[in-house]
Amino acid sequence: MSIENKIDIEIFRVLKSAMQPSSDIEDMGHRLVQLLTGALDIKGCTLFVANPDNKELEILTTFGLSTNYLGKGAISSQKSITAIYNKKPVVVEDTSNTDLLQYPEDAQKEGIKSIISLPVVFSGRVIGALRLYNHQSWDVSVFDLETLMLFADQVGMSMMYTRLLNAFMLIKDTVEDVHNIWIDSY
Repeated sequence: MSIENKIDIEIFRVLKSAMQPSSDIEDMGHRLVQLLTGALDIKGCTLFVANPDNKELEILTTFGLSTNYLGKGAISSQKSITAIYNKKPVVVEDTSNTDLLQYPEDAQKEGIKSIISLPVVFSGRVIGALRLYNHQSWDVSVFDLETLMLFADQVGMSMMYTRLLNAFMLIKDTVEDVHNIWIDSY
């Protein structure tokens, strides 16, 4: 029996539109998680940023999950779906029967039956994670998983583009300020 694909080219186009150049990484991320949740008809989605200092995944933006679930505690990169650091996707088909989750009871209380965790990679380094939470079991097809991985790679590029754009604009503004001070002083 073949597994049905959820993602087609139209859904991919809609999702890609969420990553239009933006000077605000949170705004870009919020559009992305909302569109992913709606387009894939899933419970919710979270975009995490990896914090190398404390080895935690920090929420950049999320959609569809309750405040109780989001407040369950810090997400340790050492305890919660750690395989993303191997740059591989992780599919948790049944949250009630896995040792991959740091907070399995909270996932069950939230009504999360399955999770797909995708590494967000830029230049060979994991910079975050994109997690899709489904209210039902999701036997994801190979095509959908590969498409989601390509999409997560684009998310990584968009995140870095936005960070670089912000850094460039800050430098540009600083140079202009210094130039204006120098001109005004003569």
